[in-house]
Amino acid sequence: MEEEIKKEETQEEKKEEQAVPEKPLNKMTVIELREFALAKNLGIVGVSAMKKEDLLPAIKEALGIKDEEPAAKVPAEKGTVAAMKEKIVLLKEEKRTAIASKDKKKINVLRRRINRLKKRSKKVAKA
Repeated sequence: MEEEIKKEETQEEKKEEQAVPEKPLNKMTVIELREFALAKNLGIVGVSAMKKEDLLPAIKEALGIKDEEPAAKVPAEKGTVAAMKEKIVLLKEEKRTAIASKDKKKINVLRRRINRLKKRSKKVAKA
């Protein structure tokens, strides 16, 4: 009777060990990753001396987890400084006509666009 209970307990412990960790691997600390790698007997050599950036790919490879690449960022339309300055000149002309027609809403929108373009052109010039 006691032997059956011990067998059940050892089987439950094995299932818990094989279960996926509670935290995602990326969120684990180095100490947690080391303990995880040692507990799983993944066959990784030198676990105790590895750093997180070395240990994480090794564990993922041993478990057969593919490392997802971050989604590619869509590059913002940078353009050239000259093109931006031309656009600013056109917007300023538009703003003058809006001032003449006393369209306050359009004046405000154009003012913000011009300022935004000025900031972008300064960033592009620095880069």
